Parts: sequence; structure tokens; C-alpha cells
Amino acid sequence: MPVFDHIMPNVQNASETGGSVTGRLLARQENLRVSLLAYDGLCAFEYGIGLEVFGLPRPEFDCWYDLTTVAAEPGPLRAIGGISVLPDFGIEQISKANVVIVPGWRDAHATVPNDLIEALKAAYANGAKVASICSGAFVLAAAGLLDGKRATTHWRYAKILADRYPKVQVEPNVLYIDDQSVLTSAGSAAGLDLCLHIVRQDFGAEFANTVARRLVLPAHRDGGQQQFLTAPVPHELGGRISPLLDKIRATPDQHWPMSRMADAAGLTPRTFQRKFRATTGKTPLAWLTETRVAHAADLLEVTDLSLNSVVEASGFGSSETFRREFRRLRGTSPSQYRKMFRHN
Repeated sequence: MPVFDHIMPNVQNASETGGSVTGRLLARQENLRVSLLAYDGLCAFEYGIGLEVFGLPRPEFDCWYDLTTVAAEPGPLRAIGGISVLPDFGIEQISKANVVIVPGWRDAHATVPNDLIEALKAAYANGAKVASICSGAFVLAAAGLLDGKRATTHWRYAKILADRYPKVQVEPNVLYIDDQSVLTSAGSAAGLDLCLHIVRQDFGAEFANTVARRLVLPAHRDGGQQQFLTAPVPHELGGRISPLLDKIRATPDQHWPMSRMADAAGLTPRTFQRKFRATTGKTPLAWLTETRVAHAADLLEVTDLSLNSVVEASGFGSSETFRREFRRLRGTSPSQYRKMFRHN
């Protein structure tokens, strides 16, 4: 077992989270296998993200993940800070994985071992999801898995990645990207969002939301959100805008024109638009549309509502607008999305 296992927190009883998750969305009979890479110079926080999401026992679930730590290279492996890591298996274990997680790589300029490259290529060819956190994108790029695909990494490394691997479509201002089962995330915290996205794909929104609640995280942050804002948000500004955002999230089906938003925030329309962008990095309309699509996605995942009912509950004026915006933001139609995420 990994040496980090001894610091695993106790898992709460199912009763503490409102009862057992029913598993009604789940058709799987066996746990999914996750290979979490370790290497000399390991980024301990990114490794911990994978361990926290996929490695903790979750008795409230009927089925979950089996995580093993895999040595990306031979020899003694040490994480930053002098922590020794004792992997469960060698690199051959990757071939058995359903999901492979590559924590942030030790250096953007460090060579990736050929054995690791070949193992990742074989795992992907076998149907595994291959995901990187932060600078782990350089490992996937070295393996050619990002060629012709969209990808992201920490904003500090985005230009280096784009310059070194011109076949990769680097998008520096998003949290994470899922392109044909090759997944990349921005900085460390975005790795949590990416891992929760994988859970949503594999087991549905109920399971992902339960894990997010344990982590005290938002249930879902869309991958297209900006990595960071260029200036800090003044306290008094957040005090006006944040309650409005919460109110809209709770009532996306209501009519939210610009004038109503500005009035609710106690600002003139012009000031409101400027302050809203400073707070969220988006225009009010763009943020509202993304919020409604996110709400619709949750409904498609966990309810049997008709598409027309989803349209109404999400606040879209017409089915045509809903389908257009959903496809633009999620890359697929609402019907296909439901098929992807529902496990009946």
C-alpha cells in the first residue's frame, strides 16, 4: 500500500450524509481500476488529489474504484518534502487500468521515460481514460496522446507546452478539458474538478456530488471556467455580487434580465456589468447561460424529466435555444448527454 495510506481520514457513515447512495444510476458490478502514477520528485499535492478522490474507501457506494500506486520509473521514489513513496506495482499495472492519473510532472523540461510513454499509449489504446493534473500534461504530450486534441495545463506552463508540442491545441484559460478520453487540468485545485468530472462520467451526478460534499467543494465547476482573474475582487464587490449568484443558481427557471440582476445587486446597469465581469470573469449573459446549462445537465443525469420539462426548469425560452447552447457548452446534444451519464 502507498505510504500515504496511514494519513487517510476516517470516512463518515452513510447516515451522516443523509443515508446510503442508492446506486440506482449504476449498472457496474465491479470496481473500476485506477492507476495513480508516482515518480521521483513527485508533486505530493497532486498525488494526494488522486488518492483523496479515488483511493478512499466509500462504503456508502455499492461500487467504486480500486486505486493502486504505480511506479513510473525504477528506483527509490521521493515526493517533494522528502516523503518516501512505496508504490504498489510497477509500470506494467497501467495496462489493467480503467483510469490513469498523471500528477503534475517534476519539471516541465524533464524527460519522460520511454517505458512510461509506451505504457500510457498502450493503456489508452486499451480504452483507459488518461488524465493529467497541472504539468502532467507534458507527460501526455510526450506520449503523443494530445496530438490533434484540445488540452490545458497551469497557465504558467501553457506557452511552453504550446511551443514544444505544436500539434496540441493548448487552451490556457480553462480549468480542465476532456477530449476523447484524454483529460487535462490546469493548476492543482483544478485537478479536483477534473477528478470529480471523471466520477460524474463513471458513476453519475449523485456519486460525484457526495464526494464533493465530503471535500467541501462546489458540486460542479464546468471545465470552461477561467483559471484565474487578473485582479482581486474587492470585498464590498463580492458582497454585492455573490448573493445574487447564489440566488440565480437557486432559481434558474426565473426570468433574469439584466435590469433585474442590477436591481438585485443595488447597482446601475453599467456599473453592474463592469463589476459582474470583474467578479466572475464573464458577462452576465454568458454566466447565466452556463449556469442554466449546468442545471439542465444535473437534471438530465439524475431525473427522468422530459426534455421539455428540463428546458422549462432551466429557464430557457425555447427548446431550440436550449439545444444550441447545451451543445455549444457540453459538446453533445442533451439526449446523448443523458445516455452518456445515466447508468440504468
